[in-house]
Amino acid sequence: MTKSSTQTEERLLDLAESLIRKNGYNGFSFRELAAGIGVKSSSVHYYFPTKADLGAKVARRYTDRFLIALEEAAPSKGPAASADDILTQLRLLFRKALTEDGKMCLCGVLAAEASGLPEEVTLETRSFFSRLAQWLENALARTRWGMGASAEERHKAALKALALFEGALLVARVHESTELFDLIEADPLEA
Repeated sequence: MTKSSTQTEERLLDLAESLIRKNGYNGFSFRELAAGIGVKSSSVHYYFPTKADLGAKVARRYTDRFLIALEEAAPSKGPAASADDILTQLRLLFRKALTEDGKMCLCGVLAAEASGLPEEVTLETRSFFSRLAQWLENALARTRWGMGASAEERHKAALKALALFEGALLVARVHESTELFDLIEADPLEA
């Protein structure tokens, strides 16, 4: 692909991500994408033959970026890292979705629509949660808390944290209140 072609594809992915996070998977069309970046609808099909291809690539890219952001923001990698510090970094990344543009986590939106999504989009959405839970389990395993916890306890804590943060985004978004997200006090590390 040429530089111009790559830029067009990135602009399409950016706009699709924004529209999905705002309106859901079925809340946009290729025609809207084309108009949004100033190309013909057939150009969108050149990059993404189907909406499912586009949705899967958007979800995969979002997952990769989310995990990179977690790695970059992660506290120290050694056993001195606190489980609370790791959960705070995860919480702040979820909060950023809400505060930067008032939107949901992309894969949270897709998960809510999972029963009506094409299989490849559902698989990428599931991958987000699986990869994120695995990242969190691994990060927690390097903490004092995690070293004393079983693999099952770390797995449950990771799933509880993901459910807590995704749920808080839903409630905060519907009420248009970042403060509601900030009220999260529950501790996913508790039994």
